[in-house]
Amino acid sequence: MAEKEEHNVVPVEARSGKAVIGKSLVTMKICVVGAGVVGLTTALELQREMRNANVTILADRFEQDTCSDVAAGLFRPGTSFSGPTEEITRKWISDAYDHWNELRQTEHAAQAGVCQLSGYIFSSRDPAIVRNHYIEKVLPMYRAATEQELRICPGDWKYGSFFTTIVTECRLYQPWATERLLDNGGRIVTAALSDLRALHGNYDVVVNCTGLGAKRLCNDHKLVPIRGQVIKVRAPWVKMAFYADFDTYIIPGFQGVTLGGCRNFDSYSTEVSRHDSAAIRERCEALLPSLKGAPVVRESVGLRPHRDPVRVEIELLPTSNGTLRVVHNYGHGGYGVTTAPGTAKYAVKLVKEALQTNSKL
Repeated sequence: MAEKEEHNVVPVEARSGKAVIGKSLVTMKICVVGAGVVGLTTALELQREMRNANVTILADRFEQDTCSDVAAGLFRPGTSFSGPTEEITRKWISDAYDHWNELRQTEHAAQAGVCQLSGYIFSSRDPAIVRNHYIEKVLPMYRAATEQELRICPGDWKYGSFFTTIVTECRLYQPWATERLLDNGGRIVTAALSDLRALHGNYDVVVNCTGLGAKRLCNDHKLVPIRGQVIKVRAPWVKMAFYADFDTYIIPGFQGVTLGGCRNFDSYSTEVSRHDSAAIRERCEALLPSLKGAPVVRESVGLRPHRDPVRVEIELLPTSNGTLRVVHNYGHGGYGVTTAPGTAKYAVKLVKEALQTNSKL
């Protein structure tokens, strides 16, 4: 790692896993910048697809310090989620679902925090709210709610859907993914990075998975924080997810039930707001009265890195002594957990393309 005064990289700590390279010669060095769900999933996909690559994750925030840790992790991309084209977007989403569903059926599922979950979405305002053109043909079940089901929860619900999907608890998934990366021979470097070009000469390709950090790192004005706040409560009797109007959701997971939420556009506040907390409790308890009195496990705030479209593309970054190959993979907004495996597969494809460019770069 280059020294701080020359390249603006401040190394703090490095961890390495045991090498599992076999007889293959390590021919490529790839650095994934960022250790949230997108960065970790991309690093694992690189190891899976490029077995002769030496993969390093470089980040200054891990696990509970990431935005991913706040997410409830339910696979349900918003209908406004967008890649460069609709075809690519749908491919990301279907690839992501297939990835989570395959992991769910392995012996790693519980440790990785992945399981199947069913739920309802209700609305008294607009039938479009309960539809989702991205996942109605991807999920094993997505159908209109019956008249009887519309009366499951208090409220004047006119429209509803029932669906079966997957939830990924990042407080379990991220440590599991980190351990897998190290076991596969990967390396983790804890460092602050102020310029991607500081990595030139150390790696063949850099994959930028810095989320909201890319706003500064790439001077990307399209990237906007959407603040979210959630409450985790202990309510083991809640076995299904519920969504309703005004961004109200109740999502059970491995370590409690997530109550949400809010979407504060262009807000940088990471402090828990008592006003948001009160509004979330009021809406969720009205939707599911059994939640009244459920003890709070924790309250959390995350800044969703929203960009339209999500940026997954190659950039050849000029430096003072050559060109740095960069593959960007950021801007997932509130759907990082949902779509990380899909954009990871796409990013790995771009890494392979980038490596085919002029070897003298």
